[in-house]
Amino acid sequence: MPRSATDPQAPNGRRRTRRTAGAVASAALLLPLLGAAPSGQAEAESSARLQRAFAAAAAEYHVPQSVLLAVSYLQSRWDGHDGAPSVTGGYGPMHLTDARTAIAGAPHHSDGTEDARGDSSRPARLPTAKVPESSELPDRLETLTKAAELTGLPAEALRTDAAANVEGGAALLAAAQRDLGEPLSSDAADWYGAVARFSGADDSSTAATYAQDVYEVMREGAQRTTDSGQRVALAAQPALSPDTATLRRAGLRTASAEGTECPAEVSCEWIPAPYAEFGDGDYGNHDLGDRPGAQSIKYIVVHDTEGTWDGVLNLVQDPTYVSWNYTLRSTDGHIAQHVKAKDVAWHAGNWYINAKSIGLEHEGFLASPDAWYTEEMYRASARLVKYLAKKYSVPLDRQHILGHENVPGPTTSTIPGMHTDPGPYWDWQHYFTLLGRSFHRTVKQGGGLVTILPDFDENRPEYTGCVTKGEPCAAHGSGEVRLHTQPDENAPLVKDIGLYPSGADSTIDVNDVASRVSTGQQYALAERDGDWTAIWYLGQEAWFKNPAKQPTAVNASGLVVTPKAGQAEIPVYGRAYPEKEAYPAGVPVQAVSPLPYKLLQGQRYAVGDKVPGEYFYSPTFDTAPHKVVIGSDMYYEIQFGHRVAFVRAADVTVLPSHS
Repeated sequence: MPRSATDPQAPNGRRRTRRTAGAVASAALLLPLLGAAPSGQAEAESSARLQRAFAAAAAEYHVPQSVLLAVSYLQSRWDGHDGAPSVTGGYGPMHLTDARTAIAGAPHHSDGTEDARGDSSRPARLPTAKVPESSELPDRLETLTKAAELTGLPAEALRTDAAANVEGGAALLAAAQRDLGEPLSSDAADWYGAVARFSGADDSSTAATYAQDVYEVMREGAQRTTDSGQRVALAAQPALSPDTATLRRAGLRTASAEGTECPAEVSCEWIPAPYAEFGDGDYGNHDLGDRPGAQSIKYIVVHDTEGTWDGVLNLVQDPTYVSWNYTLRSTDGHIAQHVKAKDVAWHAGNWYINAKSIGLEHEGFLASPDAWYTEEMYRASARLVKYLAKKYSVPLDRQHILGHENVPGPTTSTIPGMHTDPGPYWDWQHYFTLLGRSFHRTVKQGGGLVTILPDFDENRPEYTGCVTKGEPCAAHGSGEVRLHTQPDENAPLVKDIGLYPSGADSTIDVNDVASRVSTGQQYALAERDGDWTAIWYLGQEAWFKNPAKQPTAVNASGLVVTPKAGQAEIPVYGRAYPEKEAYPAGVPVQAVSPLPYKLLQGQRYAVGDKVPGEYFYSPTFDTAPHKVVIGSDMYYEIQFGHRVAFVRAADVTVLPSHS
């Protein structure tokens, strides 16, 4: 005889008749945490709809509400993203995945034709391989289909309706708990194994790391207003201690972390990029080195993959392609390491930066504004970066934690081809908050610098070209601010003579970084005019709107450079290479090539670091002739435009920004 839809042990776990007083009461218990909305009770009730949906779904499927809330927070921070999918096709607050539907229509592109090695002493490496997409999707990318089966709700509702989406997540958690042979307990400590299974990870290490993060959220508690104005809260349970033994029955594979350089707090496995010869004396896809012994590591570069996990891993294992050090998976934060930190990966398009950096690829797409990154991937990435920064003494600031879009072209001819990821939809403020270095005002006034700091959710500049060139992108939060030639929104955008050598105007294309600044970057203040602020940018004054009631930048102080007295202008460089006298016999002298920009007398730029000129000579598969050349000429890294740049110490005076 078929089980009743009200039977708690029914295969689909539905209890439609139970979504009544218990759910409402559970929601009411949390309303005091939310507070009353300014316009009264009606608005407060409206802004608590999502909270009530969590309570109702928890009651219906017999999942502890704290578990349901914490899982959702780790996936989406309770945001619904207006029904748009994540980078891996996850929908809604519970990140129910339907990758076949989502990824099929996603725009996958990032402008740029750069030589990934960026070393003009040898032939350019310009890979043209397209990221292969698999016809076979893993279970972690099709959880929405299972949720539809369990709930009986249509897939479209699960994708677009937040309450239905939460119900689907509750059904999946309950199903995972039953599959483990566990009762639908009211004690959150009993759900560790089910939470681990919900991650979709196929190995026990990743699943356990995910579950630990969920329980950390429950212990700490959380509350925020979502992207749709819903106020959601999870009360802290500091003494919560889960029963981790339930994971042993999940039947997941064991993924070895042997050979990896990762912190214990993340799940990591070694999937090596090949160092191999091919063709006519060529080799790939990285260089063997001796870092930090022979040369220091100064930068960590954040990329997005422009492809999905499995396809990207196929590419990095191809010796004819390029490489990076780590790839991070969106659904569960799993990390694969490909190149040891001692070696030099080919990822940034600038050989000086490559030789001094570690590259992290995050599963995602620059030109998909609503293809959002999961909270778990942000957290995994932040833990990895904190670990690497501490190990190699990399400062946690935006002059050393760079986006690929902030890496300068090494020479004038390379500037137009430089890549622009991770783009305007990467949330740098949230990322640095997870790094323990959130951006904030450091002086009340008179500091001489500003830190770019718009509200990511409220700041929605218009972009074009996400799908079709010239067509508007979907409105979305952004961490970037646009720059004008005058304090007027109708004034032209500032120009970038390196990106547009013909003198063409800057555009609002999603890949055009000519006239925009990014969260956390610091610039020297030029002047103010009402709600507008001017900074020094690419050798010119650049204005952005910065109203007191909704600021897009805050006051800061620090060191700046300006041309030495008597010098009307000084050159700017895309790499800090040694003077010719520093090169030993057998190592070709590399040109210290200035970029087309000038730093003019009277202008100031924020200092990021002081470094000696350095060049890693490694043109052959045989490492015998490899050599690190370090000169006596010193350089300052500066925040010059959207990208960083370098100036010779001999050309500038360094002074406090407030002087």
